[in-house]
Amino acid sequence: LAPVAQLSTVRCSSRWSHSVSSSIPVCLFQYPSLSLPAMASFRTSSSRPYHIIIFGASGFTGQFVVEEVARTASEGPKGSLKWAVAGRNRAKLEKVLEQAAGVLGKPELKSEVDVLIADVNDADSLAAMCKQGVIVLSCVGPYRFFGEPVVKTCVENGAHCIDISGEPQFLESMQLNYHGQAAEKGVYVVGSCGFDSIPADMGVIYTRDQFKGTITAIESFLTANAGPEGGSIHDGTWQSAIYGFADGPKLRSLRKKFSHKPLPLVGAKIKKRGALFYSNEIQQYALPFMGSDPSVVKRTQRYLHEELNESPVQYGAYVGVGGISNIFKLVFAGLMFWFLVKFSFGQNLLIKFPEFFSFGFFSKDGPTRKQMEGSSFRFVFFGEGYTEDQDLTEGKPNGKIRTVVKGPEAGYVATPIAMVQAAITMLNESDSLPKTGGVYTPGATFAKTTLIDRLNKHGIQFSVL
Repeated sequence: LAPVAQLSTVRCSSRWSHSVSSSIPVCLFQYPSLSLPAMASFRTSSSRPYHIIIFGASGFTGQFVVEEVARTASEGPKGSLKWAVAGRNRAKLEKVLEQAAGVLGKPELKSEVDVLIADVNDADSLAAMCKQGVIVLSCVGPYRFFGEPVVKTCVENGAHCIDISGEPQFLESMQLNYHGQAAEKGVYVVGSCGFDSIPADMGVIYTRDQFKGTITAIESFLTANAGPEGGSIHDGTWQSAIYGFADGPKLRSLRKKFSHKPLPLVGAKIKKRGALFYSNEIQQYALPFMGSDPSVVKRTQRYLHEELNESPVQYGAYVGVGGISNIFKLVFAGLMFWFLVKFSFGQNLLIKFPEFFSFGFFSKDGPTRKQMEGSSFRFVFFGEGYTEDQDLTEGKPNGKIRTVVKGPEAGYVATPIAMVQAAITMLNESDSLPKTGGVYTPGATFAKTTLIDRLNKHGIQFSVL
């Protein structure tokens, strides 16, 4: 992974690269006599009693994460999971537990799950929370405003951190600013463990692993289906998109600080599609996916290449938008969005009236439970590469593969499943994680684990077509 700001990278071997202060020209893996970095524990203790703390549990997504943790508590270490909810308001947190108890038919949740008070604006309360948990599930978005204090405090206090951010600027700045410190402390910080971007990132890894040979390029096409009740997305995601597009130049500037070398090209260079095109693959119009998936997958491929010497996979991500009628809505909404997002008054309008500017796709209330029950998503991955009997240096890739990742409603059913299974995987399979702590993508963290098998058992299904 890239060096932390103002640090220099020292190449330790063909496999490992670590960031150390430029004033200390040593490498832990180059000199065996030096001690290895500390490793934060994945076990509970009297001073750290909770396997999982859900921070931001009273938020819209937090409610569903609470329910998913309660639903899967028996999958924790030795068949149990000690967990707590945390946030600013005790009454709201107690209401979340009460609602979860009603939905799941588990009245014991109201008395057995502890409530912790913590606020991102109160460093002491945040530190007190992080000291008590093995893993903190951060559900406080938009992450650009509320995410960094959680990451910082987790790293300082030895708690691993998982979030569900789909904001590239936040995710990459956390890597830039905290990877070195997290590695030193043995803390794992794993971003984008929701719908953005576990289906895409693990889908690429799954496709690669199913291909008999060396895969060189993968394109994914996402389609989402709403049931008879329709569907919508909570406006917290809308706000993240607004601020993300408004800060586009800052993201480009941030990426320059990594000083990455281009990844080696294996096979034919992947062709870029147009801004809007008809996809024969999914038989509808499509456009490039504007979320964090492409950047997350690329970071994973960089890690796998630079740290594990694996052949990098080129990746293109697209989303289906349907037929002609949807195109007109998309163009109209897109033009308004691109114009307004450039100005502060326009951003305020977009935030104040999400339903109007998104044709009802985003709302302040979010989807109902009935809408969630009828919704689903489907990722289809089209890969090409060299089969086992083909020389990588001769000719074009001669093999193809098609896989699919499909599951329930993406935002508030699949996302909690993905986040919670990521945490349970870390608790149960710590020996299969990267050798040192750090700020990682899902693919870098879970490539050698059974996360995909766990997801398959919980309704997010990976298969070869």
